Amino acid sequence: MGKRYFCDYCDRSFQDNLHNRKKHLNGVQHLRAKRVWYDLFRDAAAILQEEQTKKPCRKFLQTGQCDFGSNCRFSHMTEQDLEKLSAQVQGEQRSKELRQEGADVPPGTIEDWLEKRAKRLSAAQSNSALPEKPAPFQYPPGWPPVQDLPPSLQAPPPGGWPVHPNLQWG
Repeated sequence: MGKRYFCDYCDRSFQDNLHNRKKHLNGVQHLRAKRVWYDLFRDAAAILQEEQTKKPCRKFLQTGQCDFGSNCRFSHMTEQDLEKLSAQVQGEQRSKELRQEGADVPPGTIEDWLEKRAKRLSAAQSNSALPEKPAPFQYPPGWPPVQDLPPSLQAPPPGGWPVHPNLQWG
């Protein structure tokens, strides 16, 4: 039967030869599917700029559906959608400007966590003369009762797992 070529964009396969592959890669269906795939990764500013240049789709505004779907040359975004997208773009620009100016990063970022961790470790090293008591084990909130958990998710016994003298690993 020969080799088959599978196109991830179009989710189809065909016999792999130069003519078929060239015909497929230059076909309208493939080019549209490829554009839709890469549109998923565009930034909000590019999407906003493109949508603002398009006229609104009359059919979509009247019925909420359009026969052309993502291939329609008119915009399917409402005024509210454009406002949300514009606010998102402005927020991204503000955060980018803050990062460039070297301003404090808002709480909840990795830098904040790393800073707290460094302080905690330095405090633990300075108090190393005191015997460290391990924190008691707690199950995450929302978990089922302890008796319903499988053994692999249950807390270890207070003295630790028993070590059998005749147990050999490997």
